Order: sequence, then C-alpha cells, then structure tokens
Amino acid sequence: MSPLMEVVSMFSPMAFVAIFVGTVLGIILGALPGLSAAMAVALLLPLTYSLDTVAGIGLLLGAFCGAVAGGSVPAILLNMPGTPGSIATTFDAYPMAQNGQAGKALGLSVAASFLGGIISGVILILVSPLIAAIALTFGPAEYFSLSILGLMIIVSLSGQSLIKGLIVGLIGMLLSTVGADQVTGTLRLTFGQMSLLTGVSLLAVIVGLFAFSQLLKDTEFLSRNDTGDKKVDSGLDRAFPRFREVLGNWKLLGASSLIGTGTGAVPGAGGSIASLLAYDQAKRMSKQPEQFGKGCSEGVVASESSNNSMVGGALIPMLTLGIPGEGATAVLMGGLLIQGIQPGPMLFDTQTGLVYAIFAAFIVANIFMLFTQWWGIKAFVRILQVPQHFLLPLIFVFCAIGVYSVNRDFFDVYLMVGLGLLGFFLNRFGFGVAPAVIGLILGNVAETNLRRGLQVFDGDWTPFFTRPVSVALLLLAVVFLVMSLRSSWKSAPSS
Repeated sequence: MSPLMEVVSMFSPMAFVAIFVGTVLGIILGALPGLSAAMAVALLLPLTYSLDTVAGIGLLLGAFCGAVAGGSVPAILLNMPGTPGSIATTFDAYPMAQNGQAGKALGLSVAASFLGGIISGVILILVSPLIAAIALTFGPAEYFSLSILGLMIIVSLSGQSLIKGLIVGLIGMLLSTVGADQVTGTLRLTFGQMSLLTGVSLLAVIVGLFAFSQLLKDTEFLSRNDTGDKKVDSGLDRAFPRFREVLGNWKLLGASSLIGTGTGAVPGAGGSIASLLAYDQAKRMSKQPEQFGKGCSEGVVASESSNNSMVGGALIPMLTLGIPGEGATAVLMGGLLIQGIQPGPMLFDTQTGLVYAIFAAFIVANIFMLFTQWWGIKAFVRILQVPQHFLLPLIFVFCAIGVYSVNRDFFDVYLMVGLGLLGFFLNRFGFGVAPAVIGLILGNVAETNLRRGLQVFDGDWTPFFTRPVSVALLLLAVVFLVMSLRSSWKSAPSS
C-alpha cells in the first residue's frame, strides 16, 4: 500500500468529526479570556480515550489550532487577549474595532491565521522527516543528552525567576519516579497506595495543573473577570476573511509565518514571543511605521499569521525528537503517550502512515478553523457574554468525569484536585506549571536512557561525553542554560 493510500485508510468519518469538534471547542475556549491553548487541549484530553488514534490526535490538534486562533476574538473586541499569543493582536486590532472596523479586523485575523497555519504545515511536512532521519542514528547516550537538552526548556519557561522554574521542574521529575522501577521492579514513592503502582496518571497531572488550577483562579477572580455591558458587535456585519488584502501583503505574510514557525520550533519560545517578533519586523518593513498602534492592518496580519504558524513549528521538535517545546505541546505529547504513541524519530521509521496522518489532520484542522471562524464569528462573540458562574461548574464536572473515566479510580480525581491546588498556589506566587509537565515527561526519558546507556557501556560514563552527537547536544544544553541565566540576570531588578 502506498503512503498516500495508507494515510487515507487511517482517516475515518469519525476522524473528521473529531477534528471539527476539537477545532470548534478550541476556538470557544480560546475566545474565553484567561484560558490558554494548553488548557483547551487538557480539557479535551479525556475524550481521546474512546476514539481511535487519528481521531483522538486530530481532536487535540483541532483544539490546539482553534484555541490559538480563537484568542484573537476577545483581543480584537475587548482588548483582552484570549491566549498569550494574541497580545500583539491587541495593538492594532482593538483600535480598529473602536473605529467601527471590528468586522475587518476579525476578517484579517481569520485569513492571516489560516494562511500562517498552512505555511507552517508545509514546512512541518518538509522538515520533520529530515530531522527524524538524523535522529534515527541516536543511541542511549544521545537520547540521554537530548533529554537533558529538553529539560533545559524548563529554564526557558522559568520567566524572570530561574530558581522558581527549576523548583517546579524538579517537582515534575520527582513525580516521574513514582511507581514500580522499570528495571528492578522496586516500588518507589507509592506509600502503600495501589493506584500508584504504575505511576501517577499523566492525565490527572495535566488536567490538575493546567485546567483545575485555572478554574480555581477564575473562581477567585469571578467578579473581576465580568466584561459587563461592553459593546462588542460594532462592524460585525462586515466580518468575512480578507484574503485579498492579506495576500496583497505577501512579503509580510511570508516573513511573519517563517518567524512564527522558526520561533515555535525553538524550545521555550511560544506564540507570544513569535507574534511580538513578527510585529516588530512588520513595523520595520512597513512604509508607514507611524500607523502601527493606531489600527494598522499590517500589524494584525503579522501578529495572527506568526501566532498560528507557531503551532506547526512547535510540532516539529515534539514529533521528531520527543521534546515538548512549551505548555500546549507538552499536553499534546501527553495525549500521544496516552494513546500509546511515543513521539521521536522511531515514530517516523515504524509508523510512517500515522505520522503523515497527523500532518494531514493538522492541515484539515486549519481548514476547519477557517470555515468555523468565518461562519461562527457572531456566535463566538456572544460566548464572551456568557456569565462565568455558569461555565466554571460545568468545566469542573467535565474535568472530574474525564479523569475518573480513564482508570475508573477516584484516586485520580483526588490527585487532580490536589495538583490543581498546588498549581493554583504555584501561579499565585509566580511559579509556572508548564515546567512540571515537561519534568514529568522528560524525567523518565532521562533516567531510562541513562541506566540503559550505563548497561550498554558496562558502567562507563565516558561515552556520554565522547560520542560526537551526545557531546554536541550537551554543549547545546549548556548554551541554553547560559543564555537563560544571562537573560534572567539582565531582567533582575537592580538593587
């Protein structure tokens, strides 16, 4: 069977339905201020258990793409970015809305998001197999060094406080050691709890840290999050995709999409950095830079095309190397692992059809995102006016049922609540939760390959530091650490 026929055979009608549903729900969740793309993916993660592999992954990819695109709706209409990547969108889109051009701003956003996502999808398809082919030569030493490089992402995600990021990352690595030792079978940190024999539930960790902690935060600040009677429908009758105007700025579109894809592929970067870099570059390229910040369409195109092209770029290291570059891809990688899929170069060698089915699902998700936003803009705007005291209890019930349904074990629900409380207080005191998930996923990879390498090399440590690729990866990890330390030192307030 040809690769194309293999991909087609893996797509069932249910897969298309799942991608569509994921995209719609992602847009809705992304349009609710304060809910990130990672939370959108985490909330839908329990639904993947009852779906086949392509449908389950398609649901999550749809949610990822939809949430990133949906974040532009409150950014344009309320000056409240739905996701961090939509911060730059507020600079020009909200002034356009204030000038009665909300429909035009939404149309530019939809067209730029779609085209940026498609461009990044093409780059994903072309570049990923090449990276995976190189990574197929890796042994235990290289995988250990690669996991160390991945753990340096924790430093990148630490924000202004390196120590706080490392603490949260160590919490995740500690959780990765719970359960029976994979080599000796010795029980570790189970405290006599039978539910922990196979380790902590990855789903409970993800939903607890991302979704339930955000739920607690939104509950605390319920009154402050009320949008009141703001008018959000000015000019919506003219809300349709502005492809001609976006394609007319093809140089800006191409540059912004490349910036977004490249930034997304860099561990720890994310959509907010991608959109801000693209916005700055657009201002430099513009013949009228003084118009930026006053309702300039070029600013909207740059922000939204880079923001959504970041998604395709972020999938490259996750699929080819098994390194989640930021919060949403860490959750998405958790979804792959739950489905029994181990991201990395072997995936391209042993399950080529599945890989290209994932690529196809990403393209389909962007197409659904285009038509869903085109037809549903006015409906999504109304969602912004739904009182949160109706939404929050439903989200909690959904989280609890989803986590319980996997193992039918109430301990997982208790674990979700406990980690949610932990995540709430971590956020309260300036700690991020993404490093914990990355530490949980990569901590196990690092330990397993370290012990496997020591067995292969008869207890000799030197191959980890003498094999060329392993050394290169470790040196790159040191570079990441030094750059992050330098950035943290520069951003620290002077005494």
